[in-house]
Amino acid sequence: MRMYLLCVSLVALNVLFSQSFLGAEDRSLDWNQWRGPHRDGVVGGLPWPNSLGEGVLKRIWRVELPPSYSGPVVSDSTVFVTGTENKTSEVVCALDRKSGEELWRASWPGAMTVPFFAASNGSWIRATPAFDGQSLFVAGMCDVLVSLNAQTGEEQWRVDFVNQLHAPLPDFGCASSPLLDGDWLYVQAGASFLKLDKNTGRIVWRVLEDRGGMLGSAFSSPVMTTIVGKRQLLVQTREKLAGVDPEIGSVLWEQDVPSFRGMNILTPIPFGNGVFTSTYRNKSWLFGISESAGKLVSSELWNTNAQGYMSSPVVVDNHAYLHLQNQRFSCIDLRTGERKWTSQPYGKYCSMVAQEDLILALDERGMLLLLRANPEKFELIDERKVSDEETWAHLAVSGQEVIIRELNAVSVYRWE
Repeated sequence: MRMYLLCVSLVALNVLFSQSFLGAEDRSLDWNQWRGPHRDGVVGGLPWPNSLGEGVLKRIWRVELPPSYSGPVVSDSTVFVTGTENKTSEVVCALDRKSGEELWRASWPGAMTVPFFAASNGSWIRATPAFDGQSLFVAGMCDVLVSLNAQTGEEQWRVDFVNQLHAPLPDFGCASSPLLDGDWLYVQAGASFLKLDKNTGRIVWRVLEDRGGMLGSAFSSPVMTTIVGKRQLLVQTREKLAGVDPEIGSVLWEQDVPSFRGMNILTPIPFGNGVFTSTYRNKSWLFGISESAGKLVSSELWNTNAQGYMSSPVVVDNHAYLHLQNQRFSCIDLRTGERKWTSQPYGKYCSMVAQEDLILALDERGMLLLLRANPEKFELIDERKVSDEETWAHLAVSGQEVIIRELNAVSVYRWE
């Protein structure tokens, strides 16, 4: 009997271990869209080392490319990148993940010039593509969404939102990275929020139309989540935050969010039954979502004077680690709104990826930082210069590899 109980216990422990391991592996899926497979900048896989030294994090290859701000996406065999070529065309390249060898290249006319006050940073393609294992979905500057065969680069369909919807061309180009969910794509384009059939490009519904702003379509990228038991899309437009029913496109709730010139840029973060966001020259907020009389309503739970800008935060153990407009990192307790600490200045922008209590942060100066997610103090473990060029694109992490899109190249590093 004792032996039987021991065997049962061992089997139960093995099942528990396997489930935990599989849960961790789910977090190490290929980096297939904006901020990773779960669009939260959090990954699993083997633990990261506590070093960025050249003997630990080694560059495997580097390939020069046309300039781009959009992040790379990665499969088990391929790195997909975009660029703007000769200020006239947009290009998509598929590179062998092991060697950097170009597998195919596709391009189309699609360049434009951003307003003068942003022109110093260039007029390059901005949105990060999405990859479903067979097709690559690329949002171009001129408000087009293109589906490419991921094996060959052949164009499968294209939607021109400006022409099809008679929408204004966004002054900064399409900046919202398409969200891939099952057979559907969701994107802020055509001065609105849209659902498309990923197989055909057919527009299923269109909501949150905004034709009044001088900047056109919104900058922020949508997220799929469940709040108050209701599966919904979190959408941050240029002036508001909203929850949208993914099936029928109805607006479940909406909340005005103060913004400067409609610069609601970062990706909103679900937290419990609420949503965290932060906007340029304003504040950070946690808005709670609740049900009242059969409808979802939002209310402000707290705010703090931390001013976000373009960098989307990562959340570790109930704390948001956010890179601010003033170039400093800050840690905010999402349960209370308390700012736990603020760091010294770093770059103007920083993309972040977290694994357990470690955070990789790449600023636009080409500096890669390794931080400890410590709510008690800012803790810099290591730092390393990984590019002499600007690095505005979001870094990608897949397995033991770190993929960095420099302004005019892409580099793959591997933790040994």
